[in-house]
Amino acid sequence: MNNSNINKVIEGFSHLPQEDKEYVAEIIKKQVIEEKRSRLAERAHEARMNSERGSAKTGTLKDLMEDLDSD
Repeated sequence: MNNSNINKVIEGFSHLPQEDKEYVAEIIKKQVIEEKRSRLAERAHEARMNSERGSAKTGTLKDLMEDLDSD
């Protein structure tokens, strides 16, 4: 993370009129949501592929907890 770039963005943002700040904040919020959605879809695809290859474990919650405890 480059703090210099972040500081520049924050500084520029602070000089915007209130209406523009709200507009920019909404755009950034939507971009963050879309990025999360994209990462989730990617992870779901990866999980599906692991399942199809037979490399994913299956079991009950109890099995999962026992597996986690054994690490």
